[in-house]
Amino acid sequence: MLSKDKDVQVSRFWEKFIEKSKRYNIKPDVVRWYVKHAESYIRSHDTRLSTHTARDIDKYLQKKGRNTHIKDWQFFQIVDALRLLFVDVVASPWSTDYPWDDRKSQACSLPATHSTIARQPLDNRSASHSTNTSAVSSESSLTSIQSQFPTVFDALIRQIRVKNYSIRTEQSYVAWLSRFLLFHQNQHPEKLGAKDIADYLTHLAVNRMVASSTQKQALNAIVFYYKHILQKSFEDIGDFALSKKPVRLPVVLSASEIERLLNAIKDPVYRLMASLLYGCGMRLMECVRLRIFDIDFDYHQIMIRNAKGNKDRVTPLPRKLIQAISDQIEYAKNTHDEDIANGLGEVYIPVALGRKYPNAAREIGWQYVFPSQRVSIDPRSNQARRHHIHENGLQRKIKQAAPKAGITKKVNCHALRHSFATHLLESGYDIRTVQELLGHADVSTTMIVSPGFLPPETLVRPEHRIPTY
Repeated sequence: MLSKDKDVQVSRFWEKFIEKSKRYNIKPDVVRWYVKHAESYIRSHDTRLSTHTARDIDKYLQKKGRNTHIKDWQFFQIVDALRLLFVDVVASPWSTDYPWDDRKSQACSLPATHSTIARQPLDNRSASHSTNTSAVSSESSLTSIQSQFPTVFDALIRQIRVKNYSIRTEQSYVAWLSRFLLFHQNQHPEKLGAKDIADYLTHLAVNRMVASSTQKQALNAIVFYYKHILQKSFEDIGDFALSKKPVRLPVVLSASEIERLLNAIKDPVYRLMASLLYGCGMRLMECVRLRIFDIDFDYHQIMIRNAKGNKDRVTPLPRKLIQAISDQIEYAKNTHDEDIANGLGEVYIPVALGRKYPNAAREIGWQYVFPSQRVSIDPRSNQARRHHIHENGLQRKIKQAAPKAGITKKVNCHALRHSFATHLLESGYDIRTVQELLGHADVSTTMIVSPGFLPPETLVRPEHRIPTY
């Protein structure tokens, strides 16, 4: 009799689970997989669901995150199944505040085209082309262009790497040369000249209505190929329609808006990352790529390596963030220790360093400060690695936080960097110091972030003052 009653209870439990799944618009033929994920979680624990806490969820997701056979969408499905289980069925009091969506965004694996891992040695032509082809465009027409002229694009990529340009520039130049050749009916670039370049640039401005910066990028990419590979110089490529360059001022948040924005970000990891963007003037990718050995607690500074222009710089570590970043590093270290115990523990390092120091990829200092929630297969090497958090998660979190904080300005990650520079200038720091902290090669670039301030020659440089706020 007791067994029968228990079967009835179990049946009602899953009926409720399936009924509640309609709230999330889960298709009826897919619900069974959510049931399987929830059953798997329940079988892995001996205690009653009502006694479970957020820590139990974290441990379970970390365990699942080490399974390299699980795809992104499957991991997301597991998270959603657990949310359905604890929020809608068990109704655990802590579950409504648990960062379910953040756990998913922090688990996105990096694609082969991601700038952190995309650069591939040219020794292997097929690997090189597969990486850059997908980076250029999903359009099959552009893919066929690169297949039609493999030596053209090999030469372009090789020259870009000789000059040590960034992977973003490499992907962009390959894309623009592909589009240029496609526009001219797949002709070899040796058959095209200055007039053909002018025609294409006019097409971009008149027909495509691209921004001035986009047209200039296309011009730079095409001229780069002709100048450095074909040794042809086009000092005057003739007349072509110019895209109008709009005059736009950067978005700057007040101190009050910054405080409200950061408070609106509930997840501590994303709040810390956003705080670093503002407190250190970092770019988005500089933040997500931080390694543990980049943080210097003794000197209260952060080393930003391989920044824009392949330059290193030092920025101050705000005292208010020391405890938070210490806790995050402790989390990263514990995660790495568990990875090592499970036969994992590798992180991406540059190819040349990997050859010189074979064990560096498993050393604690090389681990990312903001590791992904899950281990994934490196699409280039097929090795299991834990990469950094995907930057899209932080971008989305900041945009979502702005309206919650009552901010009507167009807020993005770069607005925090602009605000960092503006607030330093307002506090009396000279523009040259701010230029160094931002990593700008030209002071005129720094002046753009805060229009209206005095020109640099009228400002007095303080004696090596470093902001610590």
